[in-house]
Amino acid sequence: MKLDNQKCGNTTKLRAKATSQPECTASGRLRPRFPRLNPRASRVVTAIPREALLLAVAVIYLLPLWWVAASSLRPAGSLYQYAIPISWQTFFPGELTVANFANIFTRLDFGQAMSNTFLVSAVTVALGLVVNSMAGFALARFDFPCKRLVFVIILITFIAPFDAIVIPLHQVVSDLGLINTRAALILPAVGNGLAIFLFKQSFEGIPSELLEAARTDGASWWRIFWQIVMPMSLPALSTAAVMMFLFQWNSLFWPLIAAFSSKYRMVQVAVATQIAADQTHWANLFASAVMGSLPPIILFLLLQKRYLKGIAGMQRE
Repeated sequence: MKLDNQKCGNTTKLRAKATSQPECTASGRLRPRFPRLNPRASRVVTAIPREALLLAVAVIYLLPLWWVAASSLRPAGSLYQYAIPISWQTFFPGELTVANFANIFTRLDFGQAMSNTFLVSAVTVALGLVVNSMAGFALARFDFPCKRLVFVIILITFIAPFDAIVIPLHQVVSDLGLINTRAALILPAVGNGLAIFLFKQSFEGIPSELLEAARTDGASWWRIFWQIVMPMSLPALSTAAVMMFLFQWNSLFWPLIAAFSSKYRMVQVAVATQIAADQTHWANLFASAVMGSLPPIILFLLLQKRYLKGIAGMQRE
């Protein structure tokens, strides 16, 4: 019996709407009704391919990092035993040891490099937050001659590659007598164009009425800045702090030429010294790479939510 040749009345129409039976068309004929997925199940089905693709990309990116971490815990003598062919033992060592980590701290003074980098990064972040936030506040709230030109120059400073300014920067630092000092590592990184842009965008989102009310009550701009503006800009502060910390922690070229003494050696320079022209101690290299990566990862995880809020604020016009 064909459904499209059957007629249906009002009773059949009502029954078809209330059940999963064939429903009636406008012409009065029956047509089969197929079950539909609810919206939640439909979203799950459509998300499966996307999530599978993201998982595959994540695995491709994480496998090399996992291999480095696993190799740092493997005895130096068996570092390449399971490298080729690749097997589960390549990524999961059968024997774990911390001798490689002990070696870089006891024989290679990696602890001094980490303490130097912590000190330089902390001082840079502290000074940078004050200087860059003030510059961002001036650009956001005050009108002065050549304001747009100053802002364009600030944008150019973080768009231009560092290699383009390293020679004149080295000349200026050398003329000031700061070569081979911690000041040579700190002062050039205090002013950060990206941080100024971030603070400017964040401060522009604060209602002008709030600042005008504070001015009406007799508050100075200095007091408004520290007691109203800064507490309302915690995401921007967190984002700028993370960016400046990562910039200093990951810096290699500038510390290599500005503070070449082992007394002021930074983390990335200490990692690079494990690679020699005639021989490379891969176990020490992997261990130092793992230790050098932990502080930025921990800092980012602690400030992740505020960091993302600050990045979202940068995208606002």
